[in-house]
Amino acid sequence: MGDLLLVGLAGFLASLVDGALGMGFGPTASSILLGAGLSPSAASTTVNLAKVVTGIAAAVSHWRFGNIDHKLVLRLAIPGAVGAVIGVTVLANVNADTLRPILAALLLVVGIRILVRFSKQKPVSAADARRDEELHKDEPIPPWNSRGTEVTATAGGVTNGLIGAWGPVVTPFLLHRGLPPRFAIGSVNTAEVAVAIVASGSLLTTIGGSDLDVGIVLAMLIGGALAAPIAAYVIRYLPARGMGIAVAGLLMVTNSRELCNWADIGPGRWAIYVGIVVLCLFCAWYPVREHRAAARESA
Repeated sequence: MGDLLLVGLAGFLASLVDGALGMGFGPTASSILLGAGLSPSAASTTVNLAKVVTGIAAAVSHWRFGNIDHKLVLRLAIPGAVGAVIGVTVLANVNADTLRPILAALLLVVGIRILVRFSKQKPVSAADARRDEELHKDEPIPPWNSRGTEVTATAGGVTNGLIGAWGPVVTPFLLHRGLPPRFAIGSVNTAEVAVAIVASGSLLTTIGGSDLDVGIVLAMLIGGALAAPIAAYVIRYLPARGMGIAVAGLLMVTNSRELCNWADIGPGRWAIYVGIVVLCLFCAWYPVREHRAAARESA
């Protein structure tokens, strides 16, 4: 019972992070399940099954709060589902561990680019962010550079089939293209439902589900579903700049961990993690300090 409660808590926290940042459920949940002794195929199947339920709950919540662009959801879901089939096929025939360091290095670079981009943005107060959200919550998605969306969604579907990572590939791309975080995260989480359905169905058909633990699946489903509406509500009141830095930090820490495991780095890895956290905090604090200083000088 204790293990199931821990899995349920893990599902809750993973879904909360995923719903608020548009990424993190797959990598977080997969790490916990693999650490608990599940096979890679069972862990991937469990995560994708959980994503179906948590994704539906998140999609309904994001729709309710106006965080979804329906055309973008289709542009993400269709190629993402195709990519999921490719990913599952690779997982069934190739050792996925050989791909992890390559993907981690690419995502680390994306995280650094996002951190630089959002660090340069003018800070916005929480009150201004809420007021702006209330004024514009019913407006359509603003113009943005959507070139490459389908290709990225396909790549995200492939990594989702391999290691349960959809958001870390797709969300940073949309943010980097200039899409507002609430539209990026809401649309990514909604499209993830279709990708997860295809991935879990392909996994059950290709690999089989004889080693699945129904109790673990249900615990993760319940925990994740409870967190989804909370995350969808919270995202509306977080400023875009803070969300961007948080996304960058999550990417950098998660993928640094993967690279440290691949390179067999021991205790020294903690210096890397601490350095990333300090860097993100500095990037969040320094522009605020400069903005306040400039405001005092102009007053």
